[in-house]
Amino acid sequence: MKENKLKKIYGGLCLCSVFRSVWDSPLLRAYEAYCLCEDGKTFEKYKAYAAFVAEIYRQGGSLTELVKRLVFEDENVYIKGVANGKALPAALKDSAKSELRCFAAFGALTRADFAADMGTDEESLPDFSSVNADVVGAYQERLQNLHRHGYGIFSSHCMFRFSDDKKIEPIVSADKTGMAQFIGYETQRESVVANTRAFLEGRPAANALLCGDAGTGKSSTVKAIANEFFNEGLRLIELRKDQLRYLPTVMAHINGNPLKFIIFIDDLSFNQNNDDFSMLKAALEGSASATADNAVIYATSNRRHIVKESFGDREGDDVHRNDTLQETLSLSERFGLTVLFSKPDKALYLKIVRELAKRNSLNIPDAELAIKAEAFALKKGSRSARAAEQFIHSLL
Repeated sequence: MKENKLKKIYGGLCLCSVFRSVWDSPLLRAYEAYCLCEDGKTFEKYKAYAAFVAEIYRQGGSLTELVKRLVFEDENVYIKGVANGKALPAALKDSAKSELRCFAAFGALTRADFAADMGTDEESLPDFSSVNADVVGAYQERLQNLHRHGYGIFSSHCMFRFSDDKKIEPIVSADKTGMAQFIGYETQRESVVANTRAFLEGRPAANALLCGDAGTGKSSTVKAIANEFFNEGLRLIELRKDQLRYLPTVMAHINGNPLKFIIFIDDLSFNQNNDDFSMLKAALEGSASATADNAVIYATSNRRHIVKESFGDREGDDVHRNDTLQETLSLSERFGLTVLFSKPDKALYLKIVRELAKRNSLNIPDAELAIKAEAFALKKGSRSARAAEQFIHSLL
């Protein structure tokens, strides 16, 4: 009697121990539901197969790529042991390779395999994409380059946020801005790029503050750098300024990870009595509880000195008023790299407008474009790279 191919693969998946958590995925649950349908229950198998294919469609349409992603993102004892340089038992290594071969066979299944199992016409079933892939070889390559690929959720995503339930989660619809999209501010961006490259290469790198006028591309610069160096092992974790108290939690989670991380704080500013002030100060000063060797802090602010100050603060009733004043104003000085993004002058503003018009195939005479762009900036209240982009969008 010929062995049932689908159930043989299902049996192999049931025995997976290293990659056990992959069973929690909707794909594996859908496949299990199909394999557990009784023979002869044609319509039950139809429905289970349709649910299985629907999950493949939901994740891009390729069974092979989906299986690879599930395996590569799995944070298991094997890959964590390799990342930490531990000597692993031979039995564990052998089990991992055996399971990877099973996942390769699973990822290579075709519509024809299911049609043969159900004894039905292949053309009557919804189709999906799959190929024979060397999952074992691909996984071994990732193990040898964990400093670039990472593992767990960090293997497939570039940008992350710290959720309200105190978890690091991927930003699925993250900003895809690339460095080639920018116009102007080349000197400012190059200094941040050079600092980031030094960080990735293991050379001394500074925490960076990108400050200056709104709409000049400070935040976009940080995100574009994360995208630019993704394949070199850089990831970005965004913290809101009201989450700075959890900075030690984030640092503890990534400490020892083979990847490099930018802790990104956008639109940073404090009131003088803000409790999060001291946590950021500790991190910038290198406090052991608030830093990790594989992380730098990049922050943006419209304020050069970050801390909001009133004339009343200068008077105050503090006995050592000057010491307190200097403490609040010196936070920005604790960043090793400060980059100023000033609002563009007329020449740069119009340069940005012209280049954006060219990229969007807008055939408008230069003189007319300049007049309309200036009128738009006047209505907005100032010139900025953001205003130039909004102006072009208004024309489109």
